[in-house]
Amino acid sequence: MTQFIVTGMTCAACQARVEKAVKKLPDVRTVSVSLLTNSMGVDGDVSEEDVIKAVEEAGYGARPKDRADTKNERKSMSAKLEAEEEALKDRETPVLIRRLAWSAGFLLVLMYLTMGHNMLGFPVPGFLEHNHLGLALTQMLLAILVMYINRAFFVSGTRSLIHGSPNMDALVALGSSVSFGWSLYVIYKMTVLVTGGTPNADLMEMYHSQLYFESAAMIPALITVGKMLESLSKGRTTDALKNLMKMAPKTATVERDGKELTVDIDDVGPGDVFIVRPGEAIPVDGVILEGSSAVDESALTGESVPVDKAEGDSVSAATINRSGFFKARASRVGEDTTFSQIIQMVSDAAATKAPIARIADKVSGIFVPAVIAIAAVVFIIWGIQGAGVTFALERAISVLVISCPCALGLATPVAIMVGNGMGAKNGILFKTSESLESAGKVQIVALDKTGTVTAGKPEVTDVIPADGVTKEELVTTAYLLEARSEHPLAKAIVNSVENPPCPAQPLSGWKALPGNGIFAEQAGKPLYAGSGKFIRTVCKPDIHTEQEEKRLSEEGKTPLFFARDGKLLGMIAVADVIKEDSAKAVKELRNMGIEVVMLTGDNERTARAIGKQAGVDKVIAGVLPDGKEAVIRKLQKYGKVAMVGDGINDSPALTRADTGIAIGAGADVAVDSADVVLMNSKLTDVSAAVRLSRRTLRNIHENLFWAFAYNIILIPMAAGLYPGIRMNPMWGAAAMSLSSFTVCMNALRLNLLKIHDPSRDRKMRHPVSIDEIMENNTNKYETEEKKMTKTLKVEGMMCEHCEARVQKALLAVAGVESAVADHNANTAVVTLNTEVPDDVLRKAVEDQDYKVLGVE
Repeated sequence: MTQFIVTGMTCAACQARVEKAVKKLPDVRTVSVSLLTNSMGVDGDVSEEDVIKAVEEAGYGARPKDRADTKNERKSMSAKLEAEEEALKDRETPVLIRRLAWSAGFLLVLMYLTMGHNMLGFPVPGFLEHNHLGLALTQMLLAILVMYINRAFFVSGTRSLIHGSPNMDALVALGSSVSFGWSLYVIYKMTVLVTGGTPNADLMEMYHSQLYFESAAMIPALITVGKMLESLSKGRTTDALKNLMKMAPKTATVERDGKELTVDIDDVGPGDVFIVRPGEAIPVDGVILEGSSAVDESALTGESVPVDKAEGDSVSAATINRSGFFKARASRVGEDTTFSQIIQMVSDAAATKAPIARIADKVSGIFVPAVIAIAAVVFIIWGIQGAGVTFALERAISVLVISCPCALGLATPVAIMVGNGMGAKNGILFKTSESLESAGKVQIVALDKTGTVTAGKPEVTDVIPADGVTKEELVTTAYLLEARSEHPLAKAIVNSVENPPCPAQPLSGWKALPGNGIFAEQAGKPLYAGSGKFIRTVCKPDIHTEQEEKRLSEEGKTPLFFARDGKLLGMIAVADVIKEDSAKAVKELRNMGIEVVMLTGDNERTARAIGKQAGVDKVIAGVLPDGKEAVIRKLQKYGKVAMVGDGINDSPALTRADTGIAIGAGADVAVDSADVVLMNSKLTDVSAAVRLSRRTLRNIHENLFWAFAYNIILIPMAAGLYPGIRMNPMWGAAAMSLSSFTVCMNALRLNLLKIHDPSRDRKMRHPVSIDEIMENNTNKYETEEKKMTKTLKVEGMMCEHCEARVQKALLAVAGVESAVADHNANTAVVTLNTEVPDDVLRKAVEDQDYKVLGVE
């Protein structure tokens, strides 16, 4: 999407006009114009020159938002940020304040003459005392000055009328000009009386009361007040994005040829070693080579508690080093850093349009012409009824100046901008305005298990020594045996030991037994580690141990056994444990009336165990990547679906879902495929995203209701349809100026939202049920076509990682459509789309050091 800055837009009608002009260009797929940020996003095979020309022909100006340097194909990050900041810079408010100050000075004098002298008898200079014509001419001169100061309304309004697309400024210009024109006509009538001899004092008094110079001046002045308030509040809606940009580091300290140099941020390249001292901002994304620190990552995640970092850990640009000195190697620089991508996402989201905004856009396109027509009809009807030209004109002018298309145009974008800013501040990134809207309409949330509900890496959960064996003895033996192994389960045991033991006697003859476990000797006595099946070849567990083994397996944990010299020492259970906040997140989603289902490629037993811990009672296990996408398709028949995942294998499902939500710490492909990115990698941010979206939608509905209700109620009032109420055009202008300000201020209330507070959550009005689909799915999700399946009896699988290894090997075989391995059942079930010989399947598995006992 190419972004442009659009100049000259003043209301929703202008926005609709620009959008319509660019949409007419050939090869333009989508156009989104934002009145809030004065920006436009264009998607399609069209040149910038053609887009700019179309906008200019519509009566407005346009320029590319950020153009790459002619010498450098890639724009520097600092220049890109400057372009973004320049685009968001508030140039309008200072101009409006100056206009208002000058207008107020002349308007006060005018109001003194019209209200103070004429109505309250305030004194005036002697040459104006009882001089009706002199007073009228003075009022005219003062009105001309105020109208000239606010000439932007008249220039813009006239231009829009010439182009056949009248905007809000046209209403202001018409209302003020008609007031001035009528008053000028009255002055000519007064001059006729004066030149005809001694004027009739009562007649002059009557003519003087028909002057509307104060309205001609007050209308643009009051609209300027409203524009200024609107501009101030609009500026506050982009504060989140502007504050993000201010956090961007400008320089970095790098190490080159053994020397420390301070260089511009754009001079840091991938592979450079940079140095960060306490209190400094980290300049680019990198990996710590030396030292440690506590890093404040609130700029990215919204979490205020610093995160401990050590050698080998990743650090991100714009985060703050709170303590410690470290050196790091740059991995991503410029616009590739996480921080830059966040800014880009928030900026792109502001340039897109939410579907709900289309209602206001359709109305705005015809609103101003309709109001002009209504004002003309009102004037004619009151004239026909004999109310007098003055009364009829007053009613028509009131209709013109009270009508406000701006409130309609701002109702959606201001709320979307504040909502996006709130999300970014809390580590929740909505890529488009549509994704912010759709997240709140979600009825079903599908969660990937590994890395989303669980931590994604195995941890020790239980240490159960055998009778007569101490816990320390079991852990020491386990550490010594597993320390040399590269198996993920071995690493989990090693990492769980805080103080590595120093054995009195070293191990000898250590060797891994693929598919079984480990063997070694210590002081001439054999040591064993491995699965229950393997350990039973060297010793027999007692009944208590077998019961514990069964319990752990039912909980989705993998028990590893250890023995010495034919005697069982005990077992250590390892599992991919659920995240601390997973159960809370699931509970919050269900309290919102959302159905929660967990999808996983794991076996049924493990999936059910994890689901039970997380509070998910709807689990679909044995699902492969294409199967996940198929499940999402099936779920979409029941309601709006959000898919939450973190891996490459989740990408098809994330793309298929109505709302794809990616865990920020996951694979880049998953993040790219998603509509919403959670930088914190916390599952409670899913419920927070839904909560923020719902509040934003409610705020938009409030704004739209106010914008429509304002016009529906006040236009008839201005037309004089309510008995006993006669609205002065000045009050109409005041009401119009406040309507847009009210919409903006209502949107700013979103800044007070506590997005992690579930106390005000409400269930959806029309929740859905997916019980039917759950009844039709057991441990596998299969396509409706009949497929050939084969079951391999595999020996040696000990954990989920073994399962993944077997599955990957089988999926690499031509003709294998899917594969589901289960280390508890010692099976691998393959689905074939063509005939595959048993020997080929057997070889694929046995090449991974597992033994195939048979194929059925």
